[in-house]
Amino acid sequence: MTTTVFLSRPQSDVWQRIGDWLAQHQRQIRWIQWSVVAVYAVLLVVPVFLPMPGNAAHIWDDLTRFAQFAFWGIWWPMVLFATVLVGRVWCGLLCPEGAISEFSSRHGRGGGIPRWVKWNGWPTLAFASTTLYGQMVSVYQYPKPALLVLGGSTLAAAAVGYLYGKEKRVWCRYLCPVGGVFGLFAKLAPLHFRVDPEVWRETQRAGLKPGPVNCAPLVPLKTMRGASDCHMCGRCSGFRGAIRLARRSPLNEIVHVAGEHPNPWETVLIVFGLMGVALGAFHWSVSPWFNAAKQRVAEWLVERGVLWPLEISPPWWVLTNYPERNDVLSLLDGTILILYVLTTALAVGLAITLLLALATLCLGRWNPARFHHLAQTLIPLAAAGVFLGLSALSVTQLRMDGIDLPWVAEARAAMLFLASGWSGVLCWHVTGLYCKPCGRRVLALASVGLAVAITNTGWFLFFWGW
Repeated sequence: MTTTVFLSRPQSDVWQRIGDWLAQHQRQIRWIQWSVVAVYAVLLVVPVFLPMPGNAAHIWDDLTRFAQFAFWGIWWPMVLFATVLVGRVWCGLLCPEGAISEFSSRHGRGGGIPRWVKWNGWPTLAFASTTLYGQMVSVYQYPKPALLVLGGSTLAAAAVGYLYGKEKRVWCRYLCPVGGVFGLFAKLAPLHFRVDPEVWRETQRAGLKPGPVNCAPLVPLKTMRGASDCHMCGRCSGFRGAIRLARRSPLNEIVHVAGEHPNPWETVLIVFGLMGVALGAFHWSVSPWFNAAKQRVAEWLVERGVLWPLEISPPWWVLTNYPERNDVLSLLDGTILILYVLTTALAVGLAITLLLALATLCLGRWNPARFHHLAQTLIPLAAAGVFLGLSALSVTQLRMDGIDLPWVAEARAAMLFLASGWSGVLCWHVTGLYCKPCGRRVLALASVGLAVAITNTGWFLFFWGW
């Protein structure tokens, strides 16, 4: 049996000690992971077999309401918030899908990973399609769609784990619908596992051959420079004396690492996904434009005697269909919903793309790598928008139970303001890598600033305009 050797420098700070503690307590961490799996399964499955909560039900006395609040009011917004603060700790230490996928891989057939699985576009496509489908079936409001979407994802994670890799998280690395989002947000985290290349080379020159570290998300440890793919599980802490948990500037990865290996699919996810699809998904239910479009199309159909799009209501797993709750979407409703979200994504995404292209040209001749690097500077605002959209569900659910939060409007405005400033600072630092004259940099910053203004306008309409 191979014994892994960890060479560690003297314990110089609390973060390194925390990282080493994680490496030394993997058995306890697995118990925590499986405890989360158990709670996850109960909250996901049991409400499906319970009657729908009545108007008098509360979060504290009805399991269905509690599960709804736990998943969409606490879990998702807090996981996103935590990723910005401490990286992908959720993925490495708590995520039930990650634990199940790795367990399945440990006992699976251990097949090689096909090329189609490694396609870079899967996280973006999965995020957009899952977000859109979730709106079609009202995944935030009802237990059966939640079981279908989240449970289906979990079963897919288990199947992929069984088929590919050996004790790895192939699903998490390449196919998870939120893996790309977590990877983007983790770039902002002020904590990461730092790899010291010189110490690594010293141990190699000394002929030391420590045993392998099982990096479940398949991160190449020797060349790891950022936190995007790292699951912060701590298994590699102290390896070769070259890896340790450490602090860093929240500007560091986007400014100094993200531009080295441009990923067009990350740009699509930021611009069209997080700032487009997500905005449209939150918008449609309160948008007067959505209602006006639906009314106009309905009148046009009625005038021509075409009534079936207004009368047919597909089953709940296609479109929301709960007549006992007076919540039913017809084919017309579903079609307008899809068109509204996609139109919003295209309109916002194309506008931001053009402004990023203009900012790129302000710094010199056209350079695709520079364009994609500038898109990375919008991650703070994209993260703030998605967090605020999800936390709006938290606020709504609390208000349903008579719990009012009077400071919410001010907190939302402050978060958008701070995130916009963060994006502006990142943009200024990135432009300095490509151009020295301040005039050109100011023009580029102004272009990105207009992109920021477009995004903020969308959230202003959602929270205050409508």
